[in-house]
Amino acid sequence: MFGWWGRRGIEDRVARLEARATSNPRAVAEMTRAKRVWGDGFGLLATRSLQIIIVLVLTAGVVIGMRTLSTVVIPILLALIFASTFSPVMAWMRAHRVPAALATVLVLLAIVLLLTGIGWLIVWAVRDQWDDLSTQAQEGFTQVIDWAHTLPFLPEDAQLQEWWDQSVAFLTDFVTSSQFGSGALAGVGAVTSFVTGLILMIVVLFFFLKDGPRIWRFLLRPFEGEPLARAERAGEKTVATLGSYVRGTAAVASVDAIGIGVGLVILQVPLALPLAVLVFVLSFIPLVGATLAGILAALVALVANGPLSAVLVVGVVVLVNQLEGNFLQPVLMGRALKLHPLVILLALTIGTVLSGILGAVLAVPIAAVAWGIIQVWDGPGLPARAFRPKPGETEADA
Repeated sequence: MFGWWGRRGIEDRVARLEARATSNPRAVAEMTRAKRVWGDGFGLLATRSLQIIIVLVLTAGVVIGMRTLSTVVIPILLALIFASTFSPVMAWMRAHRVPAALATVLVLLAIVLLLTGIGWLIVWAVRDQWDDLSTQAQEGFTQVIDWAHTLPFLPEDAQLQEWWDQSVAFLTDFVTSSQFGSGALAGVGAVTSFVTGLILMIVVLFFFLKDGPRIWRFLLRPFEGEPLARAERAGEKTVATLGSYVRGTAAVASVDAIGIGVGLVILQVPLALPLAVLVFVLSFIPLVGATLAGILAALVALVANGPLSAVLVVGVVVLVNQLEGNFLQPVLMGRALKLHPLVILLALTIGTVLSGILGAVLAVPIAAVAWGIIQVWDGPGLPARAFRPKPGETEADA
C-alpha cells in the first residue's frame, strides 16, 4: 500500500514539474527553438552526420587496435576458423562418447600434420624452383610486350613494367617471404612473431576444440530474451559459415590444382608441379588468386613451348574456372555463401591494405560471416529489415 502511494506521489510530482515547465513561456520558447533547430531537414542531416562520425571513429579505433595487437588477433581468428572447420569432426566424436581431451588431441594433431604437410609441399615444390619459374615468367612477359608493340594501342612501357614488378613482388612475398632477407634484426623479429603466433594459435585452438561450447555459453551469460536468441543465431551462423567456407574453398582449390596440373602435364609444360601448387595456394584468394596463377602458367608455357601452348594453357585455366564457378562452388559452398563479386573485390582490397596477403585471405570469410549474420538477424532465415527483399522482388534481384 505504501509503495503504491509512494509511486503515485512520484508520478504526481513529475506531472506538476512538466506542467510548470510548459506554463513558463521562456521554457516553452526554448523547447520550440530546440525542436525547430534539430527537427528540420538540416538538423536531421547534422544528427545523422554526427552518428556516422562516431561510428567511423569507433570502427577506426577497433581496426587500429586489431592491427596493433595483430600477433594476438590473427592467431585467434585462425584458431576460430580451424575450430569451425573441424567442428563436425568434434561433434561426431562427442556423439560417439570419445573423451573430450582425447578427441581434441587427435583433431589438433591432424590439423598440425595437415598444415605441416601443405607447408612442406609448398617449400619443396616451389621455393627450390622459384628462380627458374620467375625467370621463365619474365621471359614470357617480355615476349608478350614485344608482340603487343605491334598493336595500334598499348600502355607505356613504364606502366607495363610497373604492373609486372608489382605482380612479381606480390608472388615473391607470398612464396618466399622476402621480409626475412631485409636484415638480421628484421628476420629475427619476423621469426619470433611467427613462432609466437603459431604457438598461441595452437594453444587457443586446443581450448576452442575442447571447450568451445562451454566458452560460448559463458559469453552468452549477459544476454536475455531476444538478444540472447539473436546472439545464439549469430554464433551458430558464424561457425557454420566459416566451416563451410574453408572446407568448400579447400575442395575447390584442390580441384583447380589437379585440373590445371593435369592440363599442364598433358601439354608438357615444365614446372607443372610448382605451378599446380601455386594454383592451390592462390585459390584461397578469390577472383585474383586463380587468375594470377593462370597468367604465370601461361607465361611459362609461352617460353617453353610457344604461343600455341600458352593459348591452350589459358583455355585449360578458363575451363577449370568455369567448372568451378558454375558447378563446384554452388554444390560445395552453397548459395548462401556466394557473395557478389563487387563485395569480394572490396573485401580483398580492404584486407590487403590492412594486413597484406594474410588480410586478403581472411577478408572474404569475414565478409561471408557478416553477411550470414545479417541473414539471420531477425530470426531463422529472416534477414535484418533493411536487407529484406521488397514485395515482388526475388533473392536473385536482391
